[in-house]
Amino acid sequence: MRFASLGSGSEGNALLVRSGQTCLMLDCGFSVKECTRRLARLGMSPGQLSGILVTHEHGDHIGGVARLARGFDVPVWLTHGTLRSQPKAFSGISALHEIDPHGRFSIGDIEIFPFPVPHDAAEPVQFVFGDGARRLGVLTDVGSTTPHIEAMLSGCDALVLESNHDEAMLMNGDYPYSLKQRVGGRYGHLSNRESAAILANLITDRLQHLVAAHLSSKNNTPELAIEALSGALGCERNWVEVATQDAGFDWKEIA
Repeated sequence: MRFASLGSGSEGNALLVRSGQTCLMLDCGFSVKECTRRLARLGMSPGQLSGILVTHEHGDHIGGVARLARGFDVPVWLTHGTLRSQPKAFSGISALHEIDPHGRFSIGDIEIFPFPVPHDAAEPVQFVFGDGARRLGVLTDVGSTTPHIEAMLSGCDALVLESNHDEAMLMNGDYPYSLKQRVGGRYGHLSNRESAAILANLITDRLQHLVAAHLSSKNNTPELAIEALSGALGCERNWVEVATQDAGFDWKEIA
């Protein structure tokens, strides 16, 4: 199993997970033209996608989903709450599947384990992906942790973990107070400190890859995110990677 990112941040998000003959896209916050360009960088085209999974309805995650799905006849999976919150955004998709936030299911060669998360959306979920031997855990767009989140992410072979902001940069920055409260609140986004605390609580003895994701361009730096996560894991700083807004990250193989 391997995974890659087309880009990660407030201007657009998309992650690829591939195993055997199956390639899934997690969210798509880019236009079809931009998504196609970014897929080509990874040696892929939209027609090779087996499906699109949606975490929640915010524009940086669903902006390109419907057009991509309609244009290339790609099926889409999402929660009932996400669909109900933005029905027009998903109109015209021929294969639209509602998922149980606690219900495991499979698409081709990939097993999918959704789990609910605290975020300011209708029915947001994040996912663990598996191929029977290896597991990739993804956690972004979440304001706080829960025992269930940590149980789902423990023992994964790879993690993509939100490190959205540095708390001091956020609170001392130029965001309006209400936005600072939303981003830093229980249903907002994880700070570097909070991400590190989650990581410290996980079983990580199988971990091969750790990627910091959804970094704020105004309220964080890659260096601060890496410092926090490497400190929690007790590893060298260069072992932690960062998903960027412009380039995401290239394919990573889970052995």
